[in-house]
Amino acid sequence: MTGLRATLTELYEGQTERAFRFRYGLLAFDLATILFVVVSSFWTLTAPVVALDMVIGLLVLGDLLARLSISDRRLREFLHVSTWADIVSVVAFLVPAIGQGAGFLRILRTLRLLRTYTILQRLRADSAVFRRNEDVIVAVANLSVFIFVMTGIVYATQHGSNPAIRHYVDALYFTVTSLTTTGYGDVTLPGTTGRVISVVVMICGVTLFLRLAQILFRPHKVRFPCPVCALQRHDQDAVHCKACGTLLDIPDEGD
Repeated sequence: MTGLRATLTELYEGQTERAFRFRYGLLAFDLATILFVVVSSFWTLTAPVVALDMVIGLLVLGDLLARLSISDRRLREFLHVSTWADIVSVVAFLVPAIGQGAGFLRILRTLRLLRTYTILQRLRADSAVFRRNEDVIVAVANLSVFIFVMTGIVYATQHGSNPAIRHYVDALYFTVTSLTTTGYGDVTLPGTTGRVISVVVMICGVTLFLRLAQILFRPHKVRFPCPVCALQRHDQDAVHCKACGTLLDIPDEGD
């Protein structure tokens, strides 16, 4: 087991090319899982769909167990939201009998996007586009994850009991109209639970949306740590650090 643990530690936490390819693969798997969950919400629950659900659930379970096995403080892993999101996702994938509505909680897997693969540093090294637009990309990812998660919760709590929420698009429509405070009123969530969900969508969603708008409209900064004070963000044409005055040598990417 020591050899297996060493291999898993390298794949999940190492800095080798194989480790980064593995983590890119996990990121691609999560994106494919999101697409499957969204598309399958329109399908009839047939044997092939259930089988694919269970295959994905086993893969997610394997990923979860692998991360727990290499952790030095396994109990602390259960303090992380992403760990519980994976547990809920595994149950939703492996137990189709819980119903289509609750099954949509599989979308909670999105909570791990760009967060648990230690991949941001590698993306900065591999992609000039990511380096130039990191703040925007991360803000869009955070907002998208929030929308997907809240849409899943809306669908899970309202499907089958709320005639206005017939499928995923209805839940997504409600989430987006609440987030933007448009509030057409044609889709509402009744009861105390529905009102609480609506409040969470409006408050948290507007905060994330305003954060994205702030990043889009503020002057572009480059990421370059000052060798003296370690200030990370500077103007594109900065010659000196505005915090300590140190002469900077910011690389020109040829743009």
